[in-house]
Amino acid sequence: MNFLRNINKTKTNTETMDRIHLEKKSGKNIYETICILEKISQKINNQIKEDLYTKLEEFNFVNKNNLEEIFENKEQIELSKLYEKFPKPTSISIQYLLDGKIKI
Repeated sequence: MNFLRNINKTKTNTETMDRIHLEKKSGKNIYETICILEKISQKINNQIKEDLYTKLEEFNFVNKNNLEEIFENKEQIELSKLYEKFPKPTSISIQYLLDGKIKI
């Protein structure tokens, strides 16, 4: 599952969800739905981190063995701004459920 595919559709603000609607979409009770969405959110979060580290390594920003001072530059700032605009992994997983992209 590539998290970047439908990231533009996902809302970045917090909004209240209808519990019954989520239960109908998942076919499970709300507790099971939340537990499954939490696991999917963790996977999405890990994908985001891996993607970010990969991009930072391309710019030689991350050195895992050495914690030297990192100097800011234009690419780093742009990359940071891009990732700050991403919706939270929980919102992405809920949107996947609502769009029918995941089956529970």
